[in-house]
Parts: sequence; structure tokens; C-alpha cells
Amino acid sequence: MIIAVDFDGTIVTHAYPKIGKEIPGAISALKRIQADGHRLILWTVREGELLEEAVEYCRTRGLEFFAVNEHYAGENYKPGGSETKSCRKINADMYIDDRNIGGFPGWEAIYEMLSQRLSFAGYYSQLTGRGHHHRNDSFFKRILNKLGNG
Repeated sequence: MIIAVDFDGTIVTHAYPKIGKEIPGAISALKRIQADGHRLILWTVREGELLEEAVEYCRTRGLEFFAVNEHYAGENYKPGGSETKSCRKINADMYIDDRNIGGFPGWEAIYEMLSQRLSFAGYYSQLTGRGHHHRNDSFFKRILNKLGNG
């Protein structure tokens, strides 16, 4: 599986443009994920020197990425034939980011979900022993029903 991983707020705490403190378990979980055969792409808003600092931060801790802000190492993406790269969504099977809906579940939870091939609902069910935490209705349908608009 190809997994795109954000840097600020996911691997380290938010301190942009500086590099924050490592989020507990981030580097070790990412190394285990790689050891399980997954390819990691560093997917971040950082560019230039700030990006190099983030890559070096991970490298000095023994974490190398399959690619950095691109689909594969050495990709030559030139939108519209221009000479510069443009930010765009990376093609991955999964995205790990602190800004996902529901918040960041933590690295141990992420590793457990990946290694056991669990959805968040499956993980929650296993954790609580209470079955799925919501009905089959979509999240937005449930919200609208609560507001009386569904």
C-alpha cells in the first residue's frame, strides 16, 4: 500500500516554519509500517529549504521515504508544460494527516488499524467491544436528522 504522510502536526507538533517536537511514537510507527511492506510518501506543504529540513529530520532518525511531495522519487511533473512543479494531491491508497475529520487517532491506533486491516469503525468496535459506533447512515445524514433537516 502507498501511504501519504503529513509532517507538521502528524510526525512533529505544529511549530511551522520551525520543526516541532516529535509526536510520541511517530517515527517508530512509520518504520514498522515500512517494515510491513508499505511505501511512505512525505506529503507536506513545506517546500525548498523547509522541506529539506523535514526530510533530514526524518532521515537522521532512520526514516527514509519512497518519495517526497511526488508520486514516486524522481517524478518530473510539470503542469501545463511549465518549468516549475505545482502542489497537487498525491496519489496514495491512504493519507495520514492530523487534519482529518474526527482528529488524529494517534500512532499506535494507526499502526494497529493498518496491521490488522481495520477501518476506524472496526478499530473502535474492537476497542470498546460495543460493535460499530454508528448506524449505517452517512455521517452527514445523521447530522441533518439531528438538526431536523433530514
